[in-house]
Amino acid sequence: MKGSPRPKFVAIAAFSLLLGVAVPITARTMVGASAATISAVPRAQCGPGSDPETGMQGRVSADDVASGRAARGYTCNTAVVSHESTAGGFRVQRYADKSGHVCAFYDSTLLFPTNALIGSTHKTGVFVLDMTDPAHPVQTAELVTPAMQSPHESLSLNVPRGLLAADLGNPFTYPGVVDIYSVADDCRHPALQSSLPIGAFGHEGAFSPDGRTFWVSAAGGGTLTAIDVSNPAAPVPLWIKTGIYVHGLNIGRNGNSLYYAALGYNGESPGLTILDVNEIQRRVPNPQVRTISHLTWHTVSLPQVPIPVKINGHRYLVEIDEFATTGGPLPSSDVNAKVGAARIIDIADESHPRVISNIRLEVNTPSGRAATINDPGANNSLQGYAGHYCAVPRRADPGIVACSFILSGLRVFDIRDPYHPRELAYFNAPVHPAPQGGPGSNYAMSAPAFDSQRGQIWYSDGNDGFYAVKVTNGVWPFPTFGGP
Repeated sequence: MKGSPRPKFVAIAAFSLLLGVAVPITARTMVGASAATISAVPRAQCGPGSDPETGMQGRVSADDVASGRAARGYTCNTAVVSHESTAGGFRVQRYADKSGHVCAFYDSTLLFPTNALIGSTHKTGVFVLDMTDPAHPVQTAELVTPAMQSPHESLSLNVPRGLLAADLGNPFTYPGVVDIYSVADDCRHPALQSSLPIGAFGHEGAFSPDGRTFWVSAAGGGTLTAIDVSNPAAPVPLWIKTGIYVHGLNIGRNGNSLYYAALGYNGESPGLTILDVNEIQRRVPNPQVRTISHLTWHTVSLPQVPIPVKINGHRYLVEIDEFATTGGPLPSSDVNAKVGAARIIDIADESHPRVISNIRLEVNTPSGRAATINDPGANNSLQGYAGHYCAVPRRADPGIVACSFILSGLRVFDIRDPYHPRELAYFNAPVHPAPQGGPGSNYAMSAPAFDSQRGQIWYSDGNDGFYAVKVTNGVWPFPTFGGP
């Protein structure tokens, strides 16, 4: 969730010598496919044991809520393994430590401190679950250092180094306190390494693949910061750029390319921007960062995050937009607002990225939006039938992408053919009456995590907590795809 932009923030004096310059080199702006050519992906074929949707793909109708049908939830090739609490946020992470413990980490709120006021636990922070037996999760810790209290969309895990980190954020921005924990020895009890105000301003975050750099983006705060976390007990800022409005981001396999969701402020259209950050990765003094390219598309709303993947040896990004907009910088509940949803972008040539396919549900099309705008939660500009977050089981031949589509719950798509993605499965949690009274609705906003060996996907819903969901009927994992 975003706020409107503010004038450029002035970095505090401690960062002044670290300011970098982004110099365009091949800054090409390209536009993706026309909205008129975009339709919903093919529906999942629901097998035995499913309790599928009653109408349009992705819909939880007012009639279903009123009749009680929505209280059962909706399943297609999925089944609940376990369910914890009624608190959920923006990211779920999974980690297996060197002793064989398996843990889940998830932030417990969409907006701090509402989790202290509502929900089943009235606890705050990042929750740690022992998931060694996924059917019987055991909460072993709550991380309540500043950034873990309100990580917004930044909770990040680097598996090779066993590091868990977050920066302090909210829907606009917060002062960028960065918390770093080690989970390598015993993930059930993360060990705090440092908690320092070194991220300028916070909102999102991501590790480089080697775990030596933690990147902090400020969204409306207008800063992007690279932090050296080679020694997580003594992290050091490497580079800061102001006047840059970065939402979610990820770094390529070798650490040299940074892909970010551009919010469209300060002269940049909303979409995807690719940066060359090799000098930061190589720790060159006074590093220079160059813009490689920029891409936008006709259906763009608020770009959320691009995820680099490789499919059959070819490089792509899976990108998802959040909410719907009418062309401005804020979410909109207008019936004619555009739902960005998700897409696959070919980045074999990073100077010429191009959209090759789209991932959206029937409720995300213009006709679907018009027919469903009065469903519970659908006319909330910060909720609605729209996308929010996606994740993949692994970057090399992931096979699937799983996405939180807010009112439509967790959706699983087959991307083995990146030109023709299709839906495989979905899980939309049971709908309960709203805490303040009136009809309830789901609020699936989190990037999920995966236990591919068990065929499970873990995610959280802002209104209904953490779920471990098993994909059934043999639709996933695939024999030659998947991952740890």
